[in-house]
Amino acid sequence: MKKNSTSSPHAPWTGMVPVDDTALAVTDSGGPGTPVIYLNGQFATQGYWRRVIAELGPRWRHITFDERARGRKSKRSADYSFEAAVRDVDAVLAARGVDRALLVGWSYGAVVAAHWAERHPARTPGAVLVDGAFPYDWLDEAMAQRIRKLFRRMGWFTPLLRPTGLTPRMTAGEQADSNIELGRLSRARELGPVLDGITVPVRYVVASGTSLGSRGDEQDRIRAGLGTATAGNANIRVSATVASNHGAILRKDHRAVADAVREVAALDDGGPESH
Repeated sequence: MKKNSTSSPHAPWTGMVPVDDTALAVTDSGGPGTPVIYLNGQFATQGYWRRVIAELGPRWRHITFDERARGRKSKRSADYSFEAAVRDVDAVLAARGVDRALLVGWSYGAVVAAHWAERHPARTPGAVLVDGAFPYDWLDEAMAQRIRKLFRRMGWFTPLLRPTGLTPRMTAGEQADSNIELGRLSRARELGPVLDGITVPVRYVVASGTSLGSRGDEQDRIRAGLGTATAGNANIRVSATVASNHGAILRKDHRAVADAVREVAALDDGGPESH
């Protein structure tokens, strides 16, 4: 197995990592454990992971960051595309001197993690995808218009929350464009081949109920698309299906997420759970 170049202890670090035309706020717990990089929901912040990190404890090296224009410190950019989000994973790992890391992504971050794992199998022992990266055609023109309307409606109050880091420093149009791009990337013909091509262990933690903007059983139908991925790739399995909904899963079911991380690491002879 490829040895991790980060096997010696590293001091905790918090700072800004430059990438392209912007800079990202990054926190690295340091330590000699297996590096785990956490990929946030589309407009979420690194603080959402605190319960998962506490549950896993100091035997792991936890790396979190706020995406472009998210949180209180990450800077604005001219590029909020999905490919920019994938590049940012590379930039953060390079800045922290990490060659190989376990990926944990929630929602939008799960799609980023799936793409990154498929492209860089030698650089990760695997990934945990938390209620995201479901191959399903949920975007049509009516849904795109609904998304744009939703972000326009929220546009009057979201700027007021920007100093707290609770909402991104992006326009309503930029947020809508990002969400619509996610819909296109989630289509079965787009995401399906990515999941089929993954050659490292992937474990899903699946929520129940609704998410922001969903109606009726829309979210359940989206999650049902996962069956195709698990049937087509033996590396992909569901670690847990939990009772909490999409927005509450990291808060209420952080133990299930931590268990999935341990499950993936145990399959790799470099993980702390293997010793």
